[in-house]
Amino acid sequence: MSQPRSTPGYLDLAASGELAVRAEVLQESVRACSLCPRSCGVDRVAGQKGYCRGGLRASVSSSNPHHGEEPPISGCRGSGAVFFANCTLRCLFCQNYPISQLGHGREVSHERLADAFLDLQRQGCHNLNLVTPTHYLHAILSALAIAVGSGFRLPIVYNTSGYERVETLRQLDGVVDVYMPDIKYGDVDKARSYSDAADYPERNIEALREMQRQVGDLVLDDAGIAVRGLLVRHLVLPGAERDSIPLLRALRDRVSPSAYVSLMSQYFPAFRASETPPLNRRVDPRAYKRIVDWMAESGLRGWIQPLPG
Repeated sequence: MSQPRSTPGYLDLAASGELAVRAEVLQESVRACSLCPRSCGVDRVAGQKGYCRGGLRASVSSSNPHHGEEPPISGCRGSGAVFFANCTLRCLFCQNYPISQLGHGREVSHERLADAFLDLQRQGCHNLNLVTPTHYLHAILSALAIAVGSGFRLPIVYNTSGYERVETLRQLDGVVDVYMPDIKYGDVDKARSYSDAADYPERNIEALREMQRQVGDLVLDDAGIAVRGLLVRHLVLPGAERDSIPLLRALRDRVSPSAYVSLMSQYFPAFRASETPPLNRRVDPRAYKRIVDWMAESGLRGWIQPLPG
């Protein structure tokens, strides 16, 4: 089993100057943007916006202690969640659609973003939880370098849809302590229809493998708080329940046989799901139980969300 680091790895990167170098690499990458798999090629420095609709500065919807994440992320003091506006996907059922799809947020400078990181540390949060961060990584690493100079030390959680470009993730090696990606689809047609990303299944598994290479299986400290590793989320979708077991099997067989999983039943028809059968209903309880039973025998570890009452 991997051993937890005593301090976040980005501190060493900052001390050596490597963190600033990586921030500059990502800043250059948005001149012909290639942060996510869409690789729009727009010049965000010149004010152009691509598929994600993100600008040069990060757009932040909220920054607060969050007590609703998985137990090893929220703990007793909360996870320092920074919710970034806009998204690289167009999920018809997104439960955070005002932020991800409608872009509710406010652009902030790198310095102001660094202040938000430091404020969450002052509030006693267990970690910094970057929610949907991919399209603003150039700004996030720049802000992190500033925050470290003012005493920032929290572990970093990378909370993502799982639609990632491996070349971008490599810039985060040693920066991110805990990766918390989704594994949404193994079916190309559903990925295209529900999230406008036919390449999601391929890009997702590639990304999970890279995350696993960087941080290994999830490691908890003596208080049960995640300090390093991979925690994969899977939200079971109505009409796609039969896809969940093959998807989790692929996670086990292609990423890690002992991966930690958060199996979620909280789906409800949000955003445009009510217009899109079968997304306009809840998950089938009998099908969900079959997934739970399979997971119990699979070797995968983690947390299982009960069906809503």
